[in-house]
Amino acid sequence: MIRIFVSAGVALVVSVVLTKLLINWLTRLHIGQPIHEDVPAGHTTKAGTPTMGGVAIVAAAAISYVVSAAYRGIYTVRGILVIVAIVGAGAVGFLDDLIKVRAERNLGLGKRAKMLGLLAVAVTFAVLLVTQTQQHTELSFTRWDSIGWQLGKVGWVIWAVLLIVSTSNSVNLTDGLDGLAAGSAAFAFSAFMVIGFWGFRNTPYGIGAMADIYDLNQGLDLAVVAAAMVGACAGFLWWNAAPARIFMGDTGSLAIGTGLACLALTLNTNLLLPVIGALFVAETVSVILQVISFRVFGRRIFRMAPIHHHFELGGWPETTVIIRFWMISAACTAAGIGLYYYDFLVTTGTLTR
Repeated sequence: MIRIFVSAGVALVVSVVLTKLLINWLTRLHIGQPIHEDVPAGHTTKAGTPTMGGVAIVAAAAISYVVSAAYRGIYTVRGILVIVAIVGAGAVGFLDDLIKVRAERNLGLGKRAKMLGLLAVAVTFAVLLVTQTQQHTELSFTRWDSIGWQLGKVGWVIWAVLLIVSTSNSVNLTDGLDGLAAGSAAFAFSAFMVIGFWGFRNTPYGIGAMADIYDLNQGLDLAVVAAAMVGACAGFLWWNAAPARIFMGDTGSLAIGTGLACLALTLNTNLLLPVIGALFVAETVSVILQVISFRVFGRRIFRMAPIHHHFELGGWPETTVIIRFWMISAACTAAGIGLYYYDFLVTTGTLTR
């Protein structure tokens, strides 16, 4: 338990300090975020705000994970793979952000290049996880039980890659208002922190479909990774909250999305991810519906997609949209934890369905 607090605390401090240093350094170099001309008018004033702040999130999470091991820490393959995947996705996002600021336009890596980079990270993570650990290859809602759909190693790798790529892009779409993605991500990661710790505390019961491939060290190590991301996102939010003094850029959004997906996969809660991250799902669905509606019927469903811009154009102040979306994210986090705990009670026989 103390290691989890150490991880979150170190990540928080490192993220706050590193983000401030990044703001100062990027400001001196006049490196700022180009703003797309299609966004609501109020966003044009944000042009030139330092970006690539996700570097601080990724660095803080990685540093805190290493430092926390100094306190009775034991590294596991699963924990290391998740951290490496977060760093890898952050690197893809960093290249995208770097091209944007150098070219002074809101277009970085091409869609194909960015997708290839994410696919490389996702495939590497999935293949190593399924070959180097006793990864369960059935679809599971929580780690205590599965829905009985056996995918096999190849099928599971394909499923894992799809989940990582889709979640990364979902967080990327959500990152359109000051602090929206960072705050929502902090809630989501806190759910996986609780889930990892609960698994760590209750694995000795030897219950559930996942008990044979899940040990104490793995549960704790993954909770530590989640805690590191909670602290890193919270520390970054200190400077990213409205009015933002820095943006996370694709460096942060791709790393956060990859981290969420990888934790869901390693904790065998992949079907619970859409509940915990329902806000990110809603943002993505709004874009998909908007595109389909416009191309098929020639009309738009929303004033603008993703959906947070729809409410902005409807007259909601930016801070109102952000806070209300945070509240939705917090409710989804609570629902995810509640469903996980309910399934635990049912599996242990404490409660009947």
